[in-house]
Amino acid sequence: MNGDAALARGDARKTAEGLTHLCGFGNEHASEAVPGALPVGRNAPQRAPLGLYAEQLSGTAFTEPRAHNRRSWLYRIRPSAAHPAFTHTHNGRIRTAPFTESVPDPNRLRWNPLPEPVEGTDFLAGLWTLGGNGDVTQRTGMAVHLYHATDSMDRVFSDADGELLIVPERGGLLLRTEFGLLHAEPGHVALIPRGVRFRVELLDESARGYVCENYGAPFQLPDLGPIGANGLANPRDFLAPVAAYEDVEGPVEVVNKFCGNLWTATYDHSPLDVVAWHGNHVPYTYDLRRFNVIGSISYDHPDPSIFTVLTSPSDTPGLAGVDFVVFAPRWLVGEDTFRPPYFHRNVMSEYMGLIEGAYDAKAEGFVPGGGSLHNMMSAHGPDRETFDRASAAELKPQKVDDGLAFMFETRWPVTLTAHAARADHLQPHYDDVWRGLERHFRPLH
Repeated sequence: MNGDAALARGDARKTAEGLTHLCGFGNEHASEAVPGALPVGRNAPQRAPLGLYAEQLSGTAFTEPRAHNRRSWLYRIRPSAAHPAFTHTHNGRIRTAPFTESVPDPNRLRWNPLPEPVEGTDFLAGLWTLGGNGDVTQRTGMAVHLYHATDSMDRVFSDADGELLIVPERGGLLLRTEFGLLHAEPGHVALIPRGVRFRVELLDESARGYVCENYGAPFQLPDLGPIGANGLANPRDFLAPVAAYEDVEGPVEVVNKFCGNLWTATYDHSPLDVVAWHGNHVPYTYDLRRFNVIGSISYDHPDPSIFTVLTSPSDTPGLAGVDFVVFAPRWLVGEDTFRPPYFHRNVMSEYMGLIEGAYDAKAEGFVPGGGSLHNMMSAHGPDRETFDRASAAELKPQKVDDGLAFMFETRWPVTLTAHAARADHLQPHYDDVWRGLERHFRPLH
């Protein structure tokens, strides 16, 4: 790493560590970087304050129910309409639904982390699509991406196809968005809503992690039902940015993902020029270690849906387009209970990743930065070593705090991209972790 890059990353980290935030999930936030920039009493006055342009950014249809409606009003130096034509550019290793390069695979699959990228790879160039489902033109389904970057972005990116849930595993990120700045370290997640422009700056020498691209309904907090009014992810722990803007004249490359393809244009100014804003279609970050884990204090353990942080609902109640689930530090106290995740087959499809440490259902082979895919009705569960250990363990209260894992769970099978299906880092003998699960059946007579 050269001296200029090290200095830039040092400056970015100082900026990240000094940020202030607005708090609350789904709130009607309001923020201004310059006093008086935000109109009072109306959204689109005849002349917006300070010579700014008023512009609405809609993340849902105008007429969706108020509880689901997402929109923000932006007050910017130039309107978003002031740009030249976009031209199609190379998609790199990014792919989008419908996924047709491979046939859906019923086998259990597991990957090692992405290989090291070449120097000069920014977040966008470092995106690598594993697979997904649905149809982006119908706004249904999701995609699983991984990223591995060595450099900060000079360009600006937006995704018209869906919202991006970024899960860092290595290296901190400074996200410069139209709404302001956010900071995400490993153990945090960051969500960039559909259509919001942003730039990713690295805080360390490299950055690696996972991305869920949600084509469907925006993520929301799950209903709590009989849990009551509190628990799981608390709304106040979600942090939104305060307004901050770039007043930059000069060429800036802007890349837009639209219906699966990347399109580029060179603006004569930075589009991150929002001086004030209000609304609820906003980016945010969340610290996964603040998740309030709910579990059994008698016997057995609930289904892993109890670990849902965010959900994208479908037209069928309880059936998610995609759920984001975290396996956070927690106590296990169940009596006469096999405490690791049980053997099961699921109508939902599960992609699991590991942020740090170890996962309590897999003794080895599942490492930070790697991931596994268990498509619908694929039989899976603890490996042999975990089963033997947990079956014989003394059942004292046990604190599980040596790992942080997550899952993207989706209603449809995940079809792989061609490069994921033939990747060198795809583990060839994943099925072997269940080899040796012996017969223990002993008839009484």
